[in-house]
Amino acid sequence: MRIALALTCSLALPAWAQAPCSTDAMVVFDGSASMAEIGFDTGETNRITDARAAMARVMPDVEDFRRIGLVTYGPGPEGSCEGIRLRFPPIESAAARMIAEIDALEPTGLTPLTDAVERAAEVLDYRLKPAIVVLVTDGNETCGGRPCALGRALEATGADLTVHVIGYKAESDFFSWDNPEADEVARGDTVAKCLSDTTGGQFVATDTVDELVEALRATLGCALVGRL
Repeated sequence: MRIALALTCSLALPAWAQAPCSTDAMVVFDGSASMAEIGFDTGETNRITDARAAMARVMPDVEDFRRIGLVTYGPGPEGSCEGIRLRFPPIESAAARMIAEIDALEPTGLTPLTDAVERAAEVLDYRLKPAIVVLVTDGNETCGGRPCALGRALEATGADLTVHVIGYKAESDFFSWDNPEADEVARGDTVAKCLSDTTGGQFVATDTVDELVEALRATLGCALVGRL
């Protein structure tokens, strides 16, 4: 499996896993309308249900290793790009609040993932201290943002910011022709991959709840938590 290949790197302690486990992290969680869709291979569940299940499994395992906060995007008027919300900044023992906030999401709106990641970085005071952002998304930027340009800016101005991108059923970007940065990533990849490529993070494509769980553990937890 692709996820196994991605996670075996934790055995060799890559650069991102060597950072102190105390580094604060923000999850940027996709609450756009597409998260309510049921794929051809998801049975009776939709993407938001799968993502909720994955977060509920992971958070109790990783909450003791670092303070974690949450930014969501999407919920809001249909077709809106105004749905970015800081749910809470990094806190200790974040599992219960993270799970409650994500369980309460009603997916609507578009995908302003670039602005959401920038908002999370600002909350982390990324210019002055190490920080981690984990973006969980099922699709591509649809609000005119430029993930590649933002990634370069974050890398240039940050003290030590790493952005990990976890794509859930997001391998094929059918609307990449409409993105001005589409030529900066491989054909079919979500343009959000630029955020991890430019900041030294991991891009992990996941298709099942188990794969999503392992990707979250590898990026939010410490090396031992993310190990297979």
